[in-house]
Amino acid sequence: MKIAKYNIATLAIVIAMTAGCASAPQHTDRGFKAQRVVTRGAHIGWQYARSVYENPINRPVSHVTSLASLALKSTGGMLRRVVIGTVQMPALNGDIPEISHADTMDIEAFERKLDKVTGTRRDTGRIKFLVDGDEYFCRLMSSIDNAEESIDIRTYIFDNDDYAVTVADRLKERSNDVRVRIMIDGLGNLQAMQADPDTMPADHKVPLSMRMYMERGSEVKVRNTTNPWFTGDHTKTTIIDKKLAFVGGMNIGREYRYDWHDLMMEVTGPVVDRLQFESDKAWARAGLFGDFANVVAFIKGKKETADRGGYPVRILQTRNFDSDIHKAQIAAIQSAQSYILIENAYFSDDRTVYELAKARRRGVDVRVIIPDRGNHGPLNASNIITINKLLQHGIRVYRYPGMSHVKAAIYDGWASVGSANFDKLSLKINKELNLATSDPETVNALLDQVFIPDLMMSREVNQPLDVTVATRLAEIVVDELL
Repeated sequence: MKIAKYNIATLAIVIAMTAGCASAPQHTDRGFKAQRVVTRGAHIGWQYARSVYENPINRPVSHVTSLASLALKSTGGMLRRVVIGTVQMPALNGDIPEISHADTMDIEAFERKLDKVTGTRRDTGRIKFLVDGDEYFCRLMSSIDNAEESIDIRTYIFDNDDYAVTVADRLKERSNDVRVRIMIDGLGNLQAMQADPDTMPADHKVPLSMRMYMERGSEVKVRNTTNPWFTGDHTKTTIIDKKLAFVGGMNIGREYRYDWHDLMMEVTGPVVDRLQFESDKAWARAGLFGDFANVVAFIKGKKETADRGGYPVRILQTRNFDSDIHKAQIAAIQSAQSYILIENAYFSDDRTVYELAKARRRGVDVRVIIPDRGNHGPLNASNIITINKLLQHGIRVYRYPGMSHVKAAIYDGWASVGSANFDKLSLKINKELNLATSDPETVNALLDQVFIPDLMMSREVNQPLDVTVATRLAEIVVDELL
């Protein structure tokens, strides 16, 4: 009973924290407002019941491993933060050296190092970057229209705003001709559907349940994932006909289409077979038979359906007991000799900040882009602490005008792009998926399309930012929960 009360309280805290700075519902219809509040309570209760009571029955392995992984990573992370804050960071003193302008690291040697550090291997594929909603959603909608066999969407949020409903309507139409499967994170979508974007038309009446809306009158299949111990699936992949994939940081909603700066990748080649395999396993696990269906999907194995050809592309993930993304990017920071470029909205991982400070002190040119107006109150406050730490160690920090949701980095010609933030949830707890490559043309495209324009648009921070007591408290909360 005590555990149940604790879980309910924690759920409420997590929902409040993850809601960030999103606006409240705009509708003036009091009856609909009340209906929306009641529905929200029902959704919270249903998600809680599924995560706490259903999950141990049909996903016993996932349930236990999520708890064990969370406990281990949280405890280890807390101890590591204490050591970094009290011993390692204070030891980095003395004058900041000039930029060394050294040659970049040996990329092939680094790729071999990643084989050992992460236990992953490179696949083959091709990547095209799609910057902002105009490029991505126009290409996505065209691909949905042209799908001949299947559409598999795995996303953290499928919102209920006007644009998300437009996408849903298109998927409902296509479900008469092709298989449409949509998997949504239960907790992430719950909080997103309760907050309306400021730019949403006032006359849009939001569906109270996107799952019911999409399944009603169509052949669309929707599964909401459970959240054992409040872990989530933050992965964003859409796969068309098992041959074309979209991977990155964009959810489905108005902010991503119109309001925010963001990034997705259009991916082809054999790596799509691996992405489809991961999607199939996740879909199976989210269903009624849970872990048992996941085992069946695993036994069936990866099918070779996608087109052949391309260059080396590596899939990196965050999973229980396994943080490929974190390990790979720490290794990249430690190996970089010439430059590091990072753009991320949520930057609170102390280990990453410490390794960046060490890199700068050995002469590496380190530059970080953080949004000037983030969407998340506590993480915005935590970013202020991070910015000051970076400046203290000679790292150049830029504030992007508005909200940038881009999650990308380049380390001496090795690039990593995907769904992962530089925070505890992405690097340790939630399921995440990034793609990494050292193909020169692809890395140069990322420079030309994202980093160079964004650095030119952004304002460099030259002085430490003011820190209040509330900011310090927010950082503590973020370190422990987010």
